[in-house]
Amino acid sequence: MTSARIISYVAILIVLILAGLAVFPFYWMFVTATTSDANMFGSVPQLLPDFSRLGIFAQIFAESAVREWLVNSLVIAAGTAVLTLLFAVPLGYAFSRFSFRGKALVGFGLLATQMLPEAVLVVPLFSIFSPLHLLNNLGGLVLANTAFTLPVITWILKNAFDTVPVDIEEAAVLDGCSGIMALVHVVLPVVMPSVAASAVIAFFHGWNEYVFALTFITDDGLKPASVGLAGFIGEISTPIQSVMAVGVVYTLPAVVLYLIMQRFIVSGMAAGSVKG
Repeated sequence: MTSARIISYVAILIVLILAGLAVFPFYWMFVTATTSDANMFGSVPQLLPDFSRLGIFAQIFAESAVREWLVNSLVIAAGTAVLTLLFAVPLGYAFSRFSFRGKALVGFGLLATQMLPEAVLVVPLFSIFSPLHLLNNLGGLVLANTAFTLPVITWILKNAFDTVPVDIEEAAVLDGCSGIMALVHVVLPVVMPSVAASAVIAFFHGWNEYVFALTFITDDGLKPASVGLAGFIGEISTPIQSVMAVGVVYTLPAVVLYLIMQRFIVSGMAAGSVKG
């Protein structure tokens, strides 16, 4: 066996180990959700799921508002992704193509906003949202999440726009396109992987956000899944199987979306991190 083949096998083994470590938490949640109390607290851990106890998943949908929580999370995440792109695309394009006074200061200001944790801004945002009737409102969460994702997405798209030669736009303008038409029909298709990656990043932020959702939403019917899942933890007892089952249901859409968009995420992040 040649040394090159040995190195290839070792690399494959390392990748499989890392993949197993990444998948194991999700697998263990599924195993725990289908484990009885007797086996869960027994001396020998149950390593395989008990498929006869899959009814726990139907039970959590019947006994709690999991379906409503997931819909709320989807609305917040999708709204965050759409609104972020609506602002980040023109903003990133402006940073890439135009020079203006204070450009460096504005760019630094965008990055400086990332130094503030969400917990520090909860009280100021609460006082701003209250008179605007954005509390107990999914739109308020979309706005708050967009404010946090917009700076990062702007810089990702700015670097992606930098990789597109200006000559392409100039040729489109000479052919009769306006500046906006050149952006929409010429530039955006080239950087679409970066746009897709940005959308996924913003979506995940909205899907996983907890602090703002816990503070701004008090109506049980408007809670996202992140807050609803935490509500299963009680002062006296916690239904571990139910918590793990909801955790599996909550994690699965994000995992599926990432697997579907993985190719765009990798290529998009690579394109948005270097200049051509």
